Amino acid sequence: MMTTMAALLGAVPLALGRGTGSELRQPLGLTMIGGLILSQALTLFTTPVIYLYLDEFSQWRKRGRGDAVTPAAQPQAARLGESL
Repeated sequence: MMTTMAALLGAVPLALGRGTGSELRQPLGLTMIGGLILSQALTLFTTPVIYLYLDEFSQWRKRGRGDAVTPAAQPQAARLGESL
């Protein structure tokens, strides 16, 4: 997020600039700002979703092989104490 904000704030003078040649630079600044905002939003929303899908896929594969899917592994001492 810091890199995106640095690049976005660097493009603000291009987007808001006035003077000679600004009509050529202003669309570049606006495009940079819009692209950075869009890419940052997509990254923040899609990355967690992909990790959740990969976790579900991993659990589905474990169930398909017959492996036990447990939320957390029990310590070895707890398992030994239950069998006594």
